[in-house]
Amino acid sequence: MQSAMKTTKTTAVSAFRSSAGALFVAVAMAGCSVLPSPPARPVHYDFGPGTMVPVPTDRRAPRPPLALADLEAPGLIEGSTAVLYRLAYADARQLRPYTQARWSRPPAQLVQQHLRDQLGQHRAVLTTESGAAQARAGGKLPAVLRVELEEFSQVFTSATESAGLVRLRATLAEPAEAGEILLGQRVFIVQRPAARADAAGGTQALAEATHQVAQELVQWLEQMGR
Repeated sequence: MQSAMKTTKTTAVSAFRSSAGALFVAVAMAGCSVLPSPPARPVHYDFGPGTMVPVPTDRRAPRPPLALADLEAPGLIEGSTAVLYRLAYADARQLRPYTQARWSRPPAQLVQQHLRDQLGQHRAVLTTESGAAQARAGGKLPAVLRVELEEFSQVFTSATESAGLVRLRATLAEPAEAGEILLGQRVFIVQRPAARADAAGGTQALAEATHQVAQELVQWLEQMGR
């Protein structure tokens, strides 16, 4: 009788241990499945590896040198690389940042570099400092181009349709002893449709809009005789 009871007790203990072991494994596996995964890294965008700048084919004489001042972006947070968008169908006044998308550099720097690339195809593009140095060396101080980036965002007109919007103000001035002489000013506004309703589509549309703005700026300067 005692032997039978002992056997039953041993079997019960073994069953309990097996159940406890299985429960521990299940809890451990469940714990692994709920562990927080590392946060996804934002995707970084730029205007591409220079492929948007065509090879010059114009055989005319080079245009006169031009001093390009540092581009200002009064509507953007200084140093921010956020990719911004607006929901025109909800609240067009609110700029919203994508959480998982960034520019490789602040937009003002990307736009300025692209403008420099376009302008530099047929002329020397200087900084305001190097232009002043040229004047001290005996050369004529070049005209100064100042650019303000007033809008640089992806604008959604619906949940599935959007466009890259670039608006900049260009001011051309000629240095003089008493300051600068205004030669002309113009606001450029360009929209390019986005192929996709996301950050990838928006950044591509903004790159294309910037390229078109740069071309229009070059044409305007030529019309101004510069």
